Amino acid sequence: MSSEFGNILRVSVFGQSHGKAIGVNMDGLPAGEAIDLEELNAFLDRRKPGKSPLSTARKESDTPVFLSGLENGVTCGFPLCAIIENSDQHSSDYSELADKPRPSHADYTARVKWSGHADMRGGGHFSGRLTAPLCIAGGIAKQILARRGIFVGAHLAAVGTVDDAPFPLRPTRELFDAVAAKPFPVVDDEAGQRMQSLILEARQDLDSVGGIIECAAIGLPAGLGDPMFGGVENRLAAALFGIPAVKGVEFGLGFGSARLRGSENNDPFTVENGAVVTASNRSGGILGGITTGMPVTLRAAIKPTPSISKPQETVSLSAMENAELVIRGRHDPCIAHRAVPVVEAVTATVLLDLLLEGNHGTF
Repeated sequence: MSSEFGNILRVSVFGQSHGKAIGVNMDGLPAGEAIDLEELNAFLDRRKPGKSPLSTARKESDTPVFLSGLENGVTCGFPLCAIIENSDQHSSDYSELADKPRPSHADYTARVKWSGHADMRGGGHFSGRLTAPLCIAGGIAKQILARRGIFVGAHLAAVGTVDDAPFPLRPTRELFDAVAAKPFPVVDDEAGQRMQSLILEARQDLDSVGGIIECAAIGLPAGLGDPMFGGVENRLAAALFGIPAVKGVEFGLGFGSARLRGSENNDPFTVENGAVVTASNRSGGILGGITTGMPVTLRAAIKPTPSISKPQETVSLSAMENAELVIRGRHDPCIAHRAVPVVEAVTATVLLDLLLEGNHGTF
């Protein structure tokens, strides 16, 4: 099933952007795990739309309703199912798109694959709206990991040409919490102000801008993962590419390592407090698909929102001729800042699955 991932912890996402509800099913959660719903709602609030001019004006409460798997705030071992009801859809904004597909959107490919039957209002099942259920799963996974001393955090590393300060070699839980508490998720607030100006400038120009998210996980034991196709990078990348608008994923130094010599790129091993560590972390905490015990670090590239208000070239599918399209509706001038908790969520969910699968004495 294409909308499902995980081996021991199976996570599936369902619903459409303008349907009655969206939701998530989690099968394989360990029983007896207390879930702080107030903390979960605070995590979901970081992704929620309609909070500032930097995002879409669509307003949704994004309050999850748990249908199964949670009793008195504790997981009971059965599949956990939660939904979020949609309440602020403007479906009429999408009437023209059945004939004129939006450039760089899934309108055309969905029409071809499902012979025009796909519900593409608001982007349908391809919409960033479907990242809210991912955050339910990830918010739960983050709480379970935290009780094992494993923490996942992210920040907006870049918007357009403006860069944030990178995470240090060994980021801390306190740093993750400090970034998460900010209305704009950056390490350097001055850089964040420049990013916000760039986003508002794009909105004023009826355009959009992309960004890069840096994510790190600390406290992971060495030895998680497998070589070849079962590696930690493989598992994370497969799930991260399920986030709408993600167009690239790299680990550690990533593509930058291709420009270095081996003597510059290698991470020297050293002993610290009786443990083997590395003096640098260009490998991103993963060697041969297996965790080293250093922080796992990755970056995800988020493309500019394809739904922009400038006139764009497309085609009329009914007339089979070139046409012009002006998109109406409420759209984010930048998706990346709202995607920061989503990258955290997906990363945490995959790591929890790996821990459950590896059973490294963690559960």
